[in-house]
Amino acid sequence: MTSAPLCLSGLALIATLAVPALAAPGNDPAGLWVTETGQSKVRIAPCGGGYCGTIVAAPGKALDARNPDESLRGRSVVGVQILDARKPDGGGFSGTLYNPNDGKTYSGSMRLKDASSLEVSGCVLAVLCKSQTWTRVK
Repeated sequence: MTSAPLCLSGLALIATLAVPALAAPGNDPAGLWVTETGQSKVRIAPCGGGYCGTIVAAPGKALDARNPDESLRGRSVVGVQILDARKPDGGGFSGTLYNPNDGKTYSGSMRLKDASSLEVSGCVLAVLCKSQTWTRVK
């Protein structure tokens, strides 16, 4: 495990959440979330019938140094959309998430556990998955 900008255990993560139109007040995942390590923050907002997430804070220089596109390796990860969860998936959404820790994009899911906890999972080949819980910033 490296201490890269998102510290997401080497996996990019994506989200499955309650359908926005059906979300009760307090059950809407839109907002600011701190990753499990407490080192990065991601703003999640409605987009395209689902949710998208953008890094708004990361430790250190937070460069996208492992991006597969060499021309993007000098950019800051702050401001980069990493989450694209637009596909309804049972009780929520799934899609992709870019992980600047390793420069890869993964499939996965995200679901709101309660009003202040968001479980995100990233998968390689849909079998090797890791999860972590993000906490809503109050």
